[in-house]
Amino acid sequence: MERETMEFDVVIVGAGPAGLSAACRIMQLAQAQNRETTVCVVEKGSEVGAHILSGAVLEPKALSELFPDWQERGAPLNVEVTEDTFFFYTSAQSAIKLPHFAIPKPTHNTGNYIVSMANVCRWLAEQAEALGVDIYPGFSAAEVLVHEDGSVKGIATGEMGVGADGEPKDSHVPSMELHAKYTLFAEGCRGHLGKQLISQFHLDEGKNPQHYAIGIKEIWQIAPEKHEQGKVIHGLGWPLAESGSSGGAFMYHAENHEVYIGLITDLNYANPHVSPFEEFQRWKTHPKTSATLEGATRIAYGARALAKGGYNSLPTMHFPGGLLIGCDAGTLNSVKIKGNHTAMKSGMLAAESVMSALAEDQPTKDLSTFATAVENSWLGDELYTTRNFSGFMHKFGYIFGAALVWVDQNLFGGRLPFTIHDDKPDYACLKQADQASRINYPKPDNKLTFDRLSSVFLSNTNHEEDQPCHLTLIDPRIPIDRNLPLYDEPAQRYCPAGVYEVVEDEAGQRFQINAQNCVHCKTCDIKDPSQNITWVTPEGFGGPNYPNM
Repeated sequence: MERETMEFDVVIVGAGPAGLSAACRIMQLAQAQNRETTVCVVEKGSEVGAHILSGAVLEPKALSELFPDWQERGAPLNVEVTEDTFFFYTSAQSAIKLPHFAIPKPTHNTGNYIVSMANVCRWLAEQAEALGVDIYPGFSAAEVLVHEDGSVKGIATGEMGVGADGEPKDSHVPSMELHAKYTLFAEGCRGHLGKQLISQFHLDEGKNPQHYAIGIKEIWQIAPEKHEQGKVIHGLGWPLAESGSSGGAFMYHAENHEVYIGLITDLNYANPHVSPFEEFQRWKTHPKTSATLEGATRIAYGARALAKGGYNSLPTMHFPGGLLIGCDAGTLNSVKIKGNHTAMKSGMLAAESVMSALAEDQPTKDLSTFATAVENSWLGDELYTTRNFSGFMHKFGYIFGAALVWVDQNLFGGRLPFTIHDDKPDYACLKQADQASRINYPKPDNKLTFDRLSSVFLSNTNHEEDQPCHLTLIDPRIPIDRNLPLYDEPAQRYCPAGVYEVVEDEAGQRFQINAQNCVHCKTCDIKDPSQNITWVTPEGFGGPNYPNM
């Protein structure tokens, strides 16, 4: 059956900070040039912000460039950072507060704001719609469409109302094709279509493999007397250090007596018995954390992978017919522990490249000018000066590596005359299970620590049950036949939502996928040691519904 088609100048996949900033900037330029331009943004979440999860401390640099009057416009940046604290957790009971001078300069947060990026994106969407952008939440981009010459011509949305057997149900809504002169992919970390485009156009040729972490976050409402609005706490060390893993924790005192807390676990960890979710539960029991949370109420939970390879892992971001922007490419600054301002800037630069091309009599298909624009901007400079972070941390460990990062950033401004490369992909870092120490995680106390299922409940995650599973296995035999004997099937532990289980019944052991629980973090697609799990888009509207993450 022929699909219905809609034509636009620009189609943007993903209503996150990169996609919405691109949409706003395109329309700003279109108005300035008096050029009629059509822009469509598709978003797989049930609403803008439903799938947005970030720490987040926002550096307002890009926002101020996009909307210099953002304060007058009512942007939800209400809590300016008032205090910056960094802990080195030496054990389950102790921690050292690091002096200000011991922190890499870019990590400081003077002038930044504690925000809910979900709410910032909702505000950006309002600005985009006021400028004339069409935003369609609840529509997943399921397929890249190409012209006969191989260039991208747009995307097809996912079908709705298809049963698990692949047959249309009474509620069936067919796929639509959205064609564009240029398509911008802003799906966030490990984007389903971005991953395909990187492979199809060899965009990662000559680059280091991308490196990732999983961030697990909760929001708690705490006692007013314990609340210190504007206080930012970061830390590293325990509990991840006990298993030789790396990453870091955060606690941000936001508005309304809320704190945003989380643990970021680097996905290059070696011990297959590690559970990032359980490590986060353990961190909450540290006295420096529990003192704030005792008697408080947990009100939200979520998880998301983040791309942290930086400059050395950044793929070529342009290809015939489109661009990769934001975390779909991997523009996060790991030293700053921030990716929202860089994602926004990448979207704005993409918009300027698009509008320059549309002004030509015969627009070029490959926006190679975008690469030059990125390199010549503060975005390119910022990513270049942090290029050694992943290499230092992965090759030298979190203590010596952190010391080298300090030297690089504070003494050399990120311009050491050499580059450290990290060529080992995260999925290849696991030891075999019998070569690693088992970890006995304590049971949850349901006061500070919780299990996965009660946590997923707080994420408001839901999928239509009778639909094809969006967590696909290339070979269904691998989890039991290979991963279980070699790695004790690590999907049971790295998934923060209890999606994967090894179940034993009369027929023996089998691999069970509870796709209904999936919070779309993409960790399975990244960390599976056999690279056997492929995350594809479920029906639109499915997944978490984060209110203010």
